[in-house]
Amino acid sequence: MDKTETRFTVFFEDPFWVALYERISSGRYEVCKITFGAEPKDYEVYAFLLQNFRSLRFSPSLPSDGFKQMPRNPKRVKRTISKEQRSAGTGTKAQQALALMREQNKLERRAVTRSRKEEEKDRRFEEHRTKQKEKHKGH
Repeated sequence: MDKTETRFTVFFEDPFWVALYERISSGRYEVCKITFGAEPKDYEVYAFLLQNFRSLRFSPSLPSDGFKQMPRNPKRVKRTISKEQRSAGTGTKAQQALALMREQNKLERRAVTRSRKEEEKDRRFEEHRTKQKEKHKGH
């Protein structure tokens, strides 16, 4: 017994609403494009399929591995989309250049601060060593 998979997608393609009816049967992929005028209601789409299913003209069949699985968790999809939008950064080139300049300045400040702290630490250590030597000299 052959496995048949179908997918029916309705979307807006300016200026019309369009539906794609995809099917995979016996390892072969076929697709049919249906053009609607105004936005169709669910019951209108269902009635259209019932009346015109036999007259739909599908594309020549192509070999197929099946439909790709869609992510099942809508919250995860929403989080992924928002994360990608946040990582896009600022809009204009000027804003991007300014952000890059700020980031470079921040890195430079961190390096300077780190080196100053190291120098201060070394200086204090040397002072401590000299005091210890002074105390030790008397004996």
